Amino acid sequence: MQSPATKKDAAFDAILFDVGGVLLTNGWDHVERTATYDHFGLSEGDRGEIEARHPAEYDLLERDTISLNEYLERVVFFAPREFSRFAFLATMLSQSQPFPGSAMAVLQELAEDRPCLLGLLNNEGALLHEHRMEAFGLAAMFDAQFSSCYLGLRKPEPKIFQRVKQMLGERRPRILFIDDRIANVEAAAAAGFTAIHFTGEHELRAQLVQLGVL
Repeated sequence: MQSPATKKDAAFDAILFDVGGVLLTNGWDHVERTATYDHFGLSEGDRGEIEARHPAEYDLLERDTISLNEYLERVVFFAPREFSRFAFLATMLSQSQPFPGSAMAVLQELAEDRPCLLGLLNNEGALLHEHRMEAFGLAAMFDAQFSSCYLGLRKPEPKIFQRVKQMLGERRPRILFIDDRIANVEAAAAAGFTAIHFTGEHELRAQLVQLGVL
């Protein structure tokens, strides 16, 4: 098998995938939070207070400025609870699941062929990110992991895309990026990436065929 650096007929030098909403369900978005609140029977008042505290602290978590333990202390366990932190964390992690129509099968095909460097570019806290990488076998399929928790930057900030370009270097100038959020797609395109707005496996395959990837 030729290495990503020597395969000369590749359409791109690197293909980067978002994770939540593309390969797996989101890690800790509103749907996952609501399911967790339901599981523990949290009142509307508790939910409202947690949701009010969530955005600022989650931004810090995804940049690895605070730990998940600190996030939970500030956002959920600021008041006494009838459930443990361990039980809450376990339920939180269980929200990550495959979903029908994801890009997982496409990634698996590319990982078998290795047409170029395969990587991820996502926003995620470290513990949740690493759980998802191991639990669903993603770590073995990626050559590089450009996660917000490692870079201290978040999409759609322009600087994260510039940093990724610098890290990939001049040998890999042609970068394809796949994300389900249009703001991230637009920011990547502005940074010089070829960017695909992911809406489903069928549509992605058609776009990759058009681009000469599949």
